[in-house]
Amino acid sequence: MIDSQDLAHLQRCVELAREALEAGDDPFGSILVDSKTNLVMREDRNRKITEGDATLHPELTLAQWAGKNLSPDQRASAVVYTSGEHCPMCSAAHAYVGLGRIVYVSSSLQLREWMDEFGAQPAPVRPLAIHEVAPSLLVDGPAPPGLAAEVKELHRLRIARSTQ
Repeated sequence: MIDSQDLAHLQRCVELAREALEAGDDPFGSILVDSKTNLVMREDRNRKITEGDATLHPELTLAQWAGKNLSPDQRASAVVYTSGEHCPMCSAAHAYVGLGRIVYVSSSLQLREWMDEFGAQPAPVRPLAIHEVAPSLLVDGPAPPGLAAEVKELHRLRIARSTQ
């Protein structure tokens, strides 16, 4: 269940997604939080276009950082907050590294529906729910509609810019 503390972290993810869009990237943002202290350990935004690497999703870079810098216990108790549900690559990385709970604003299904609505090209990888890739992960989402509407608008702007 998503609570008020979760919503505050998710709002930061939406801000990071907005920063990504403003920098010319797809609007995704994520943070890694220590569940014991509620402190943000790391944050990132999508950089796949601006840095020329299609795998630079924020969820993946957080998983890689956690694998190198946190103990297995620290990883297991960490929470990843993100503006959009993990793609299959990021879900797998999350599971392999042993990170804890995932909380997201918008689901893969919502994103797929939005892209269809906006007339966007399909993604190169089939969007799957996290549990289809990593069934044992603890996942909460999507967030309440207000935040999802903000994320939808960011994606609409991205698609509008790409068709101009």
